[in-house]
Amino acid sequence: MSLAFCGNENNSLAYNVDRGVLNNGCFLDALNVVPHIFLLFITFPILFIGWGSQSSKVHIHHSTWLHFPGHNLRWLLTFILLFVLVCEIAEGIVSDGFTQSLHLHLYMPAGLAFMAGITSIIYYHNIETSNFPKLLLALLFYWVLAFLMKTIKFAKYTEHSVGLRQLRYCITGLLALLYGLLLAVEINVILGRRYLCFTEATEVKPPEDLQDLGVRFLQPFVNLLSKATYWWMNTFITAAHRRPIDLKVIGKLPIAMRALTNYLKLCKAFESQRRPLGSMPQGPKWIWRALRQAFGRPLIISITFRFLADLLGFAGPLCISGIVHHISKDNRTIQPPLLGVYFISSQEFLANAYVLAVLLFFALILQRTFLQASYYVAIETGINLRGAIQTKIYNKIMRLCTSNMSMGELTVGQICNLVAIDTNQLMWFFFLCPNLWAMPVQIIVGVILLYYLLGISALIGATVIAVLAPVQYFVATKLSQAQKSTLEYSSERLKKTNELLRGIKLLKLYAWEHIFCHSVEETRGKELTSLQTFALYTSISIFMNAAIPIAAVLTTFVVHVHISEEADLSPAVAFASLSLFHILVTPLFLLSSVVRSTVKALVSAQKLSEFFSSDEIGDEQEPNATMPTGPSNHKTIPSGPRNHNNKYQAVVSTQLSHNVLRTLCFLEIVESVVITSGYFTWTDGTPTLSNVNIKVPFGQLTMIVGQVGCGKSSLLLAALGEMQRAVVSCFHCVYLGRKRGSVAYASQKPWLLNATLVENITFEMPMIKPRYKAVIEACSLQPDIDILPQGDQTEIGERGIILSGGQRQRIGVARALYQQTNVVLLDDPFSALDIHLSDHLMQEGIRKLLREEKRTVVLVTHKLQYLPHADWIIAMKDGTIQTEGTLKDIQNSDPKLFEQWKTLMHRQDGEFEKVPSHVSGDGNDRQRQSGDIVATDEEFEEDDSLSQAMRHRTTIPWRSCGVYLSSAGLLLPLLLLSQLFKHTLMVAIDYWLAHWTSHVITAKMDATGRNCTVCGFSHSWYLSVFSVLCCLGIVLCLVTSVAVEWTGLRVAKELHHNLLSKIILAPMRLFETTPLGNILNRFSSDTNTIDQHIPATLECLSRSTLLCVSALGVISYVTPVFLIALVPLAIACYFIQKYFRVASRDLQQLEDSTQLPLLSHFSETVEGLTTIRAFRYESRFRQRLLEYTDANNIASLFLTAANRWLEVRMEYVGTCVVLIAAVASISNSLYNHLSTGLVGLGLTYALMVSNYLNWMVRNLADMEVQLGSVKRINGLLKTEPENYEGLMAASQVPDGWPRQGEIQIQNLSVRYDTTLKPVLKQVNAHISPGQKVGICGRTGSGKSSFSLAFFRMVDTFEGRIIIDDIDIAKLPLQTLRSRFSIILQDPILFSGTIRFNLDPEMKATDDMLWEALEIAQLKPVVKTLPGGLDAMVTEGGENFSQGQRQLFCLARAFVRKSSILIMDEATASIDMATESILQKVVMTAFADRTVVTIAHRVHTILNADLVIVMKRGIILEYDRPQALLEKEDSVFSAFVKADK
Repeated sequence: MSLAFCGNENNSLAYNVDRGVLNNGCFLDALNVVPHIFLLFITFPILFIGWGSQSSKVHIHHSTWLHFPGHNLRWLLTFILLFVLVCEIAEGIVSDGFTQSLHLHLYMPAGLAFMAGITSIIYYHNIETSNFPKLLLALLFYWVLAFLMKTIKFAKYTEHSVGLRQLRYCITGLLALLYGLLLAVEINVILGRRYLCFTEATEVKPPEDLQDLGVRFLQPFVNLLSKATYWWMNTFITAAHRRPIDLKVIGKLPIAMRALTNYLKLCKAFESQRRPLGSMPQGPKWIWRALRQAFGRPLIISITFRFLADLLGFAGPLCISGIVHHISKDNRTIQPPLLGVYFISSQEFLANAYVLAVLLFFALILQRTFLQASYYVAIETGINLRGAIQTKIYNKIMRLCTSNMSMGELTVGQICNLVAIDTNQLMWFFFLCPNLWAMPVQIIVGVILLYYLLGISALIGATVIAVLAPVQYFVATKLSQAQKSTLEYSSERLKKTNELLRGIKLLKLYAWEHIFCHSVEETRGKELTSLQTFALYTSISIFMNAAIPIAAVLTTFVVHVHISEEADLSPAVAFASLSLFHILVTPLFLLSSVVRSTVKALVSAQKLSEFFSSDEIGDEQEPNATMPTGPSNHKTIPSGPRNHNNKYQAVVSTQLSHNVLRTLCFLEIVESVVITSGYFTWTDGTPTLSNVNIKVPFGQLTMIVGQVGCGKSSLLLAALGEMQRAVVSCFHCVYLGRKRGSVAYASQKPWLLNATLVENITFEMPMIKPRYKAVIEACSLQPDIDILPQGDQTEIGERGIILSGGQRQRIGVARALYQQTNVVLLDDPFSALDIHLSDHLMQEGIRKLLREEKRTVVLVTHKLQYLPHADWIIAMKDGTIQTEGTLKDIQNSDPKLFEQWKTLMHRQDGEFEKVPSHVSGDGNDRQRQSGDIVATDEEFEEDDSLSQAMRHRTTIPWRSCGVYLSSAGLLLPLLLLSQLFKHTLMVAIDYWLAHWTSHVITAKMDATGRNCTVCGFSHSWYLSVFSVLCCLGIVLCLVTSVAVEWTGLRVAKELHHNLLSKIILAPMRLFETTPLGNILNRFSSDTNTIDQHIPATLECLSRSTLLCVSALGVISYVTPVFLIALVPLAIACYFIQKYFRVASRDLQQLEDSTQLPLLSHFSETVEGLTTIRAFRYESRFRQRLLEYTDANNIASLFLTAANRWLEVRMEYVGTCVVLIAAVASISNSLYNHLSTGLVGLGLTYALMVSNYLNWMVRNLADMEVQLGSVKRINGLLKTEPENYEGLMAASQVPDGWPRQGEIQIQNLSVRYDTTLKPVLKQVNAHISPGQKVGICGRTGSGKSSFSLAFFRMVDTFEGRIIIDDIDIAKLPLQTLRSRFSIILQDPILFSGTIRFNLDPEMKATDDMLWEALEIAQLKPVVKTLPGGLDAMVTEGGENFSQGQRQLFCLARAFVRKSSILIMDEATASIDMATESILQKVVMTAFADRTVVTIAHRVHTILNADLVIVMKRGIILEYDRPQALLEKEDSVFSAFVKADK
């Protein structure tokens, strides 16, 4: 075929210029080439030369500074221009098909215009980002020329009566309009930037965000194309392959997205609702209004995008219908030429199957882009909203009234739920919100189109879907209920597991681990029953999702065929309606989750409204005081009534400003705190403190003493302004810098941050080395720091290393000492400390450090022996001040009280010891050992090369996948076979439909050919096969959904059971070297993932993968040539998923890891609220919250952007599949006579690929993250258990063994692990039956190891222990440990009844239990409790005091009636009174038993029969105490002397 610009027919009208050149169509087209050639020649050299940048003076993200006016409008117009030009090219090609030779002028100018359009936008983008506005002149000339040429062409068409019926006329007019608009945009840039025709150009500065190179989230700043395709994410996602993504890599949030910005926006919205009188409205409505006002606009944009996407979604079925319809008949009509060329109408243009294929391609591209844009905007808005609400909650917490917390109106758990759950519910509601508006539109349009295609039968099919929708909703509700009950059982199981792990040492020592293991298994059984219900409803939900479309299609076609004999069931109708049913089912699936999400959001808004309306501490928390002139002010303020506006403020006369009125007054003259006639209350009831009149002298030590519950702590809190004032006659509040400054406060219950030990002590203050060392020394923290794995850089707090009560308390006091405030308030800092630590702290910390600095110290204490050190004493009784003054004053004014104190002081002083300060009781040698292994683990991790780590990140954890699937057992083959059969059957159903409809067409054509009016087509055979296949398909859907869920259940059951069995039998070493939180996480989050998430992901992954594979198989079968195009697409998919998976995994982990500090910051703030307010650190903590929130939000935003990045690319690949499949099948049909049914089948499956490709990759990435849980659990499953078997069987051990309690230790050497040094070396000892033995020595001498050796808790590698003639190494572990009793240093009680705590084995009678309680002096206490022995013990025994808990442990040891009792520093953490009871009991009740006491206070073993002094794992001295005391040079006598 010959080729020429104007065509080369001999009598061609194309060369006719008789009526002037402008009346020749070909010349007009040639004229239109000029502007495009001009632009290409001008711009290409400039584009290739490259750019110097004027903006390089400012360090900014060059490629993102978009500052020319009309920027987005230009991009939008350019996109429309390019689309219209594609239509012009297509129109030219189609109209050229009517002639013999090719007329290049019909489409070549449009092709050049397309190239020029792309060049113009690239050129513009480079000029804008490089800030060279003068170079835009080239574009100005181009738009002028292009506009003129198109206008001339349009005018000539109008002149020759070419009208709206001709498509080319419409395209030309549209192009003239677009070029005109682009010219207007260009002129607007000149006017805005004044770079032409003005003397001075406009100065512009880049936005603050772009000047900050730390901002790397560029979505708000990039151009429209990059925004739509997330192009700016390319470098970020590919870089993730080279180095892991962390907070440094993702940088900071743009200002507009930061929590503070959004919080201010939300506050403004709340303020706008304030009523005229200044009060805020109540109830959830005002929250919704504020949210709508602050975040409504982006949501409307998201909804608009969603509407457009949904409407474009219907292009798929319509184009399939059009393509199949048009290739089944020849539609050519020839019209006479005008202006020497042929013109076609829009109907003829759209009758071309290839045109429809290209239009389908563009419609899908646009639809996917709009859909992803809608998702992104909705999620971004949700994330911004979450940040704003979290900040508002935090600011409310900072102003919360303390009584709300102490009275239990609000708990830490409730507040954490608000932050973790309710804010997320609102975020998810905003994300799903566009669906609420889009669903009705989708359903209405879908039903209308189905009716248009199928008539009344379509409505019946739609009714099937509508009827099943309520069933879906019912299933979703049941699913939600099942999840709730599962959560309850799960919490109970976790609570039990937590207790088991915390008390694992005691459980192993008492051989009770199996009892507790059984208890956990029992709860797990209930949880699994609940999980079964959950799995059942999940499988019904999955089944319905898959079966509803099949049922709807089957019903529709059955009805359609039976309603009329002449029913049109062509492939065009069948496959278009098939696609429409798939579209129609989607909103109905979403319905249940959207409704659930809406209900949850409404509940969350209600909770938030209740929280925001809870009582606040009052404006007085923000002081702005002026300094009173002197002490004369003390008595001048008359008392006033309560203020009705704020119940926490007192109204006073105007002699002092409102803000001066603080309960705490600091005067630099005589007194530091003065309260006169103060009445303070926690609630509106009776005052807790009545008629309080106190003066605290400046720069001196004041002690507050009194019985438990008399209001000592309340007085401190009242002084800090934490209590409500009922009546206050006179108080002043001024301190340093004209306002109440920071007060160092150590609360009674120590409060720690989740931070390093050094950060807990310095507490936001700069590090001053000498001061820090002095504080550490004063609080005796150095031995504890030496024991910790990373010294003072060890993470402590909730998530860190578990510390003892004493260590926590000393860190709290150290914080107060380190601060350089003039006032220090210490609330009972000695309560958890043993006597010598208390004394050291008193001497070195309070008397030396604080007194030397002339700081005002207020000390609440029970330790009356320290009263002589006080400068001022305040004695309290029943919420009032009993007396105050110096010790001498009180001796004179209240001799009776003084005598009472004297007796108590004398008794406590008698017990008082001064053990050398380096003997610290909190750390034992076990912890010292644990430091070694932690360090070696870390070194090992550091040695692991980065490249190896990177390689691990890029590979899918197939081994974990194998572990998971192998746990499924016989269910695995059932799962695989059912999935394969189901998808094969799905393809068979659609193939049969293609076969059937093709036969309908053939029969019709035959009937037309034979001119037969009677011969009809019988559908019955085809319909019956179709019905059978559909029914089988529905059955298989049920089988697969059940198989997946049941497989998941089986694996969950198996893995948890194995994990618990391994952990319970693991050696103690595992628990000493692994943080408890890590092991607990395996039972909580990892088990939850395996229980609920992996089955759903596995089902989704297998479904989307098999759908994609079957779709590609069908397309390849229909058009084998597609396989050639499949190769580059498959390569593209491989690389996209490869890069995405790595980045997605990192970002998911980052999002999780940034959420943890955020949530714990909330909980620690609530717990330490009084401390933070005392220190005046509210603003610092708020700042830290903003940092945590922003870190979490930026991780979430990057994860969202990464998901969109993947989905856009995968869906674009999917649209390419649709285009290639459409073009290939059209060509195949036209030239190879492929049946139209198969064309419809191929196109329907091609549409499916584009939907499921991204799901496949997303699920693969999710699966990879979730398999991490299996991997971590599998890591613990490899733990070597303790050797529970012995050489003797349990039956061979005598029943009453050991009867005598004789112990022979021969040449014993033990170590904690084969890799560590021995802790006992060559120890020999003989303990006679019934002897009382005391073992003493400094920390780390091996005392505890000695006691653990009896229970084989440590590795005995040499020597042996013989008890009553039996070598304990030969006994089964369970038997050995069940025959001894031990009382540990830390008393451990479990939640349950008192009976269960004393005797979990349920072997003892009630009389035995009461006897044990009587011996332990606990009988009166238990008698008064409701239920007696069946009274409940709360978790950790919190409803009993420390001393009572220790006595319960003694009773527990007595119940066992073992002839050997070991006491491991059992009296270290209890008061003197309790200790004397213990000693008395041991001497009487255990008179006939062998007792080994590891001594903490040396005086406790003076009455022992035998004393063993240890040092560094060897026995130094071994004799009776009297004999050792007689030796002047003995170590034991040195210890005792130091005691006196």
